[in-house]
Amino acid sequence: MGFFMRSLSTLFVLLLLLLATGRTCEAQSHHFKGPCVRKSNCANVCRTEGFPSGHCRGFRRRCFCTKHC
Repeated sequence: MGFFMRSLSTLFVLLLLLLATGRTCEAQSHHFKGPCVRKSNCANVCRTEGFPSGHCRGFRRRCFCTKHC
């Protein structure tokens, strides 16, 4: 029973670690103007705002900057 509980605990900790490292945070760009058509343009503007990447999203085609949390 002790081995099973240790294995379960280890598995649980590894799962939490995976969830914590896989999160992506995003924020709408403050400097991007107009509708977002090309991901590369959005990503370039996001880099000037301190984010490593960005993508176009939504019906209104807004630029959202992304980073790992």
